[in-house]
Amino acid sequence: MTDIFTERKRGRAVGQDLRRRAVAAVLEGRMSARGAARHFEVAASSVSRWVRRYRERGHMRDDPRGGRPSRIEPERERIFRLLEERPDLSIRALQRALAAEGVVFSGTTLQHFLKRHGLQRGRRLARRRKPNAAARA
Repeated sequence: MTDIFTERKRGRAVGQDLRRRAVAAVLEGRMSARGAARHFEVAASSVSRWVRRYRERGHMRDDPRGGRPSRIEPERERIFRLLEERPDLSIRALQRALAAEGVVFSGTTLQHFLKRHGLQRGRRLARRRKPNAAARA
């Protein structure tokens, strides 16, 4: 059973480990799909789908989802080159450097790209502190 620290919210994706354990319980004959669903606190239809998928394909992964192709991935080498030349570039500075080369992306797109490739950066440089009014007096 779950407790307050491991409780999963309804409608959220289920991890591969939980899927594996539920499917193993059904395939090993320890539980029915409904029993495994009750035990692992997921929908019976989900367990049935995972078991069917495993029997048909040998895995339980979801099918690929649709969406449009990434505009930024083809510019990957250019971005890596700029970051290699100047590793201290902020997101905005990287944005300006790319724009100078004729490639325009939003700061959010760049942030997501960098995060996806393990190159997270701060969104803005540290601001200069204003002198304290009390210190001036």
